[in-house]
Amino acid sequence: MKPLVTVALLGLVLPGILGAQTPTLVPARPLTLSQALDIAEKQSETVGIARAELARTEGERRRARSAYFPQLNGSASYQRTLRSQFSNLASATDTSTTPAQICGTFVPIPTNAVDQRLDSLESAVRCASSNDPFAAFKNLPFGRENAYRIGLSFSQTIYSGGQVRGQTQAAGAQVRSAALGLTASRAQLLLDVTSAYFDASLSDQLLSIAEATLRQADTTLSQTRLSRQVGNQSEFDLLRARVTRDNQRPVVIQRRADRDLAHYRLKQLLDIPLDQPIALTTELADSALVDSSRLQTVVEQLGDTTLAARAPVRQANEAVEAQRGLVRVARGQQLPQLALSSQYALLGYPDNVSPFQTNYLSDWTVSLALQLPLFTGGRIGGQVAAAEANLTQARLRLQQSRELAEVDLRNALIQLEAADAGWQASAGTVEQASRAYQIADLRYREGISTQTELLDSRIQLEQAQASRARAARDLQVARMRLALLPALPLSQPTGASATVLQQTSVPASQSGSSSIPTYQPPPPPPDVTGLIQSGVTGP
Repeated sequence: MKPLVTVALLGLVLPGILGAQTPTLVPARPLTLSQALDIAEKQSETVGIARAELARTEGERRRARSAYFPQLNGSASYQRTLRSQFSNLASATDTSTTPAQICGTFVPIPTNAVDQRLDSLESAVRCASSNDPFAAFKNLPFGRENAYRIGLSFSQTIYSGGQVRGQTQAAGAQVRSAALGLTASRAQLLLDVTSAYFDASLSDQLLSIAEATLRQADTTLSQTRLSRQVGNQSEFDLLRARVTRDNQRPVVIQRRADRDLAHYRLKQLLDIPLDQPIALTTELADSALVDSSRLQTVVEQLGDTTLAARAPVRQANEAVEAQRGLVRVARGQQLPQLALSSQYALLGYPDNVSPFQTNYLSDWTVSLALQLPLFTGGRIGGQVAAAEANLTQARLRLQQSRELAEVDLRNALIQLEAADAGWQASAGTVEQASRAYQIADLRYREGISTQTELLDSRIQLEQAQASRARAARDLQVARMRLALLPALPLSQPTGASATVLQQTSVPASQSGSSSIPTYQPPPPPPDVTGLIQSGVTGP
């Protein structure tokens, strides 16, 4: 009986356990390029940093402009004196134990007798000497236990030697540079997302090509094995077919790894969970991608799109303007400073802690201050020299930015021309290579051709498909880059010009390269037949 019960319980529990162990497949999320760009602009940390930089510079400009306006501050304070230097004096003259005697004013009466006059004089002296001689100073603030102060302070800079103007000029230039940096960040983000999207799409196609090639190799191996069994093929042909099929398997594995890495990169840019599968629905051959309103909005923010109006050149120009303002600030320290200030205060000294029912005394002063540096030990001269040197560097970097912008424009045009030429050259090649492989496969199955001819046709087909996919990817990225070129940062050159570009005044958040990255999949493993020397499955 017990075995039957055990079997019944296992029959009830095992299906649940096996069902719990079965992994649930997450459906792939469809994603177009337009949707990817929308998500990236909302989720990008780089664009958020650029926006925060713009807000920071706006605050700095308001702070600099505040020096043009009067400054009015209020204050209120309470001071409790525990012991002071007047405490001993107050205790020595304390008459709180005896009532204070009221002394009248001594008025001499010449008509009285001498004795009466002397008696009245002695009484007046005796009354005055018995009272506190410091009674008249009790309302003064010295040594008071409680002290309240309520005040207003006013100040206005009348003449600063150009320092306020220079600070405002530098702050305004920094705001305009930060606005250009935000536009450049958005443009760079659009290019990066486009490049990552098409890299992922290209990796999908290369994986499909590798898998199709593996299926073709499997089919050839099956046909060769069958022909070997009937005696139409030699053992050497069977070995070559098996080695060719086995060599294609690592290529598929590598292509799958490249596809996963490309998808991870795209998900990282879009803040999509890495475990969430995505299905890219925008084709590589879509020719209407750069005509979207998003790209036009980014580029039109710059206004003029000539070479001198590129975002990096304008940022370098704003850096020159900011340094001019700082030079004015440094030189203004050599000139006199004139400021108007006023202080108004209400002072109260109550006998208890309460500030109410107290007679407050007013204190109001107005001052006009003139300050002129006579000797600073060379400090101002050093600051002026440093500011002028910074201005010279900013001007030279502006010239370098203009030269690099011209080279960058030529580079973008050449890349677009080369990508378009590659795309045009690959037109029709896939169809021809596919037709040639079909004919070679038929000839091989009929025993007319050799396996070498079939393998050559398969290599040519794979090469044509991969070249077509790469040409489509490069063309789309080149179009996107040229469309966004006015707003993009300067691309990172190689060699001696790289050092020049790194010294240009571009914000750290915009230092990413905008050059077109080329997808470079790894080369295939060597084939023992030596027929894949053309590197078709490689870059």
